[in-house]
Amino acid sequence: MGKQFTIIVFGLLTFGFAITSDATTYTVGDSSGWDISTNLNTWEQGKKFIVGDVLLFQYASTDSLCEVGQESFQTCNTTNVINCYSDGNTTIPLTSPGERYFLCGNKLYCYSGMKLDVIVERNQSLAEAPLSGVPDAQSGGSKNNNPSNVLPNSATYVRVESDMILMGVLGFLGVLMLII
Repeated sequence: MGKQFTIIVFGLLTFGFAITSDATTYTVGDSSGWDISTNLNTWEQGKKFIVGDVLLFQYASTDSLCEVGQESFQTCNTTNVINCYSDGNTTIPLTSPGERYFLCGNKLYCYSGMKLDVIVERNQSLAEAPLSGVPDAQSGGSKNNNPSNVLPNSATYVRVESDMILMGVLGFLGVLMLII
């Protein structure tokens, strides 16, 4: 009986850990995706992006996605990019706090609003103690809710996606079947 109880407790703890993760995968533009017809300013409103979240860009093979700096973002400059993607299904993990800038590689689409800047805040559940001695995030962005601290390089996080939750549920059900 003691062994079964230990297995149940372990299964519940594992499942509970998977569910309590606060990482979110955001599909940019929701069902419209990364598209010229999507109002990305409206899509972004009310969302809070934190370290550990993921941006999923889904777009036509004729479009592209470029990550750029602030100046290139403001001018739709596609010659000085950090990264460019054209696979139609790009996942961008938000691994550090600060402002990130994305635009379409087609300048006309960019000028028409196919660009997105997001402010990534540090994950409060990862760093309970105040970060002393860590420099403020540097950003000259136009948004007012920039994070005031950055995570130290030694910080880690766990990203739990839906397939991990499913595996936790299946594992828990398997343990229950062994007991019964």
